[in-house]
Amino acid sequence: MKKLILGLSFLAVFFTSCTASQDEITPSASVTGEITGTYTANRTFAPGTYTLKGIVKVAAGVTLTFDAGSTITCNKATGDNAFVVLNGGKVLMNGTASQPIIFTEASGIPGSWGGIIIYGDAPITGAGGLTTLLSEDGNSLNYGGTNATHNGGVLNYVRVEYAGSKLADGQKENNGFTFYSVGSDTVLSNLVSYKGADDGFEFFGGTVSMTNAVSYGNYDDAFDWQDGWRGQNNSNWYGLQVTKGNYGFEVESSNINNTFGPKVTNITLKRIAGCTPEIAGDIQVDAFQFKREGNGDYSNIVVEGYGNYIEGATTYQGAVVKIQDANTNNNQVNGSKIKLT
Repeated sequence: MKKLILGLSFLAVFFTSCTASQDEITPSASVTGEITGTYTANRTFAPGTYTLKGIVKVAAGVTLTFDAGSTITCNKATGDNAFVVLNGGKVLMNGTASQPIIFTEASGIPGSWGGIIIYGDAPITGAGGLTTLLSEDGNSLNYGGTNATHNGGVLNYVRVEYAGSKLADGQKENNGFTFYSVGSDTVLSNLVSYKGADDGFEFFGGTVSMTNAVSYGNYDDAFDWQDGWRGQNNSNWYGLQVTKGNYGFEVESSNINNTFGPKVTNITLKRIAGCTPEIAGDIQVDAFQFKREGNGDYSNIVVEGYGNYIEGATTYQGAVVKIQDANTNNNQVNGSKIKLT
């Protein structure tokens, strides 16, 4: 119970209210402007209210800096929108608890834009042992490499709202925060993904770690990763699934029996009564779901509200921990590569 209270306290303190609109946090200055196109030179955005238009990209060798207290709003009526940091680019977003940096969408409807996407060249292990893959986010960019300490910048006290849309020819919806082979020198701390139509956070390989992360009301998984993500210094992750939601953690690794895995400590996963799966008939209601050789070390865990789900006349078996396939059981469970304490 103590751990659950700590998780709830963090949620309340970190963002005055995740259910609040952006109007309730006033930017600390009256600067206004537009964020659009590909940035090829360094730039700093003073605190203010900005409009994001289109697929905004930060080019290699370029650093964009956002001061605390800004609100950046896009509008799905104008077309696809997302904020993308390309490999070699950097973003410095240093918000504060009282003046976070907020990315939102005008309609307030989940699935209305592409969220924040960062690319790096840290290692991945793709299916068949591939070390580079093509992204599925609609940008169709290669990710993966050998630079374990890749540095994509700093995200600190940043909130993303109503993400989860497909972009262009993307194979799937994007997440609140998406990290493609991002490296360990990138700083991810005090982040909230709020009411998106896909995962709250997803890692595609890489070595980056994340501390103090809240996934609130996202329609797919609270936290998800694949391609051999191996972050080692993750702590204080809180997932709350409200109206729709699938797994708390979806853990997979491209059917590769890796010798490494991620480590996460201080985890709270809570599923509110009445929360339904994202898609009727596709029942994904486990707190931890391991498949395709997913593994890792998870400690200090609180789970609440996960269990069986009834749809029509059928009762689906939910679980706190589910091992999805024989290879994961034989190699990861029996090999002591999955640890939950």
